[in-house]
Amino acid sequence: MKILHTSFECYPIAKVGGLADVVGSLPKYQNDLGYDSSVIVPYYNNAFFKKRKLKNEFTGVFKLKNELYNYSIFTIVIKSTRVTTYIVQVEGLLDRENVYGYDDETKQYIGFQLAVLNWLSTSDKSFDVIHCHDHHTSLIPFMINYCDDYLKLKYTPTVITIHNAQYQGQFSHDEIKLIPAFNFDNVGLLDWYGSINPLAAGIKCSSKVNTVSPSYMEELKEQANGLEGLLRSESNKCIGILNGIDTDFWNTEEDNMLAKNYKVSNVVSGKKANKKEICELYNLNVELPLFGFIGRLVGEKSADLLPQAIREALEENEEINVMILGSGHQEIEEQLIELKEEFKGRFNAHIGYDEKLSHLLYAGCDFLLMPSRVEPCGLNQMYSLRYGTIPIVRRTGGLKDTVIDIGDGGFGICHNQASVWDIKYSIGRAIELYKDVSSFRKIQKTIMKIDNSWTKSAQEYINLYKSI
Repeated sequence: MKILHTSFECYPIAKVGGLADVVGSLPKYQNDLGYDSSVIVPYYNNAFFKKRKLKNEFTGVFKLKNELYNYSIFTIVIKSTRVTTYIVQVEGLLDRENVYGYDDETKQYIGFQLAVLNWLSTSDKSFDVIHCHDHHTSLIPFMINYCDDYLKLKYTPTVITIHNAQYQGQFSHDEIKLIPAFNFDNVGLLDWYGSINPLAAGIKCSSKVNTVSPSYMEELKEQANGLEGLLRSESNKCIGILNGIDTDFWNTEEDNMLAKNYKVSNVVSGKKANKKEICELYNLNVELPLFGFIGRLVGEKSADLLPQAIREALEENEEINVMILGSGHQEIEEQLIELKEEFKGRFNAHIGYDEKLSHLLYAGCDFLLMPSRVEPCGLNQMYSLRYGTIPIVRRTGGLKDTVIDIGDGGFGICHNQASVWDIKYSIGRAIELYKDVSSFRKIQKTIMKIDNSWTKSAQEYINLYKSI
């Protein structure tokens, strides 16, 4: 079976969020199971490509509205994953520095999909399943079934994975000509509430739909930014498959970004060495419990609650440290910078993203805060478990599926609401756990042994492909 994953992100090529980690890992594990899984992503004018020589695989032309675009398909085998990756370059459209944030992003998304389908229609390449990730590539199922140019691909099985249903890629019917010619009787498949909605079209036209955790699929049937009814009506082809992590890459024994490597048997000394590194870099006290947050400073992550929750926690508990790594809304960033001045020696924040620091925090923190309002799956909690850091999570989406509260015989700290009070109360519970040294150390060792690798989930995706 040959599978093609289509995505706008893929680690280590281009990463904005968890989508990149999934597309960078899942194909590797599918290949390990004996299948032929590849990835296709846009070209970016970034550091990854500047360091590498690409092999030209194919050149062609596609029409986008009234303009003709030349495109090139390059290939590269990612050394860390051994996955064949196809790169789509379109001068002036798919050759930019950043993944998102451009005024003409709808043209970018559609242009990428047209290049992929043109390549598959006019070359000798063929795949048994096309796996589309999020709205950026979710018009592919409609176009291969209904657009005149792609009749060769008609009936090719497709899977849509919804990583985050908040983003659907809607655009006006005035731009309908961005999509190649099709029988206009089928325009209803593109429409949702008066706009062309790529994610809705993908749900309607794909062979199967999945979300990145079982709980998130059920939550979307009740609240999905307008897609609730559609997902309920299409529930017969919908399933939740929990994400995994690449345990070769996220490996405390071999991670070269850590101050000291460690394993279950020396978790105490290993984590303390990494904690010491963080505390020296950011003026914190290595003898105190360290709470960390890694992620986007946006409402979905409840980051707007963090400044007040952290302030109150620091005021009420003098013997804790808090370290934040992330960027997002300017107002939240400014509030965190103010806290740095107010609680010197006990709080710090690195505004931005730093891959090495993220690894160091997973290894050096005692607890990881994830009070998310929305968390389709969440990978951070799995990384923290792998590194012996106890997650503090809100029961939602994949967090609900992967973290069991210590009060229920589990290994994490869970709360039900996204509120300042819940975050602060959970920090208080964590402090009590930290003081119970025997229980704390036992949980650290237990969580490092939990298997959240992609192996099981990769097989579930293979089973899904076989069903179509």
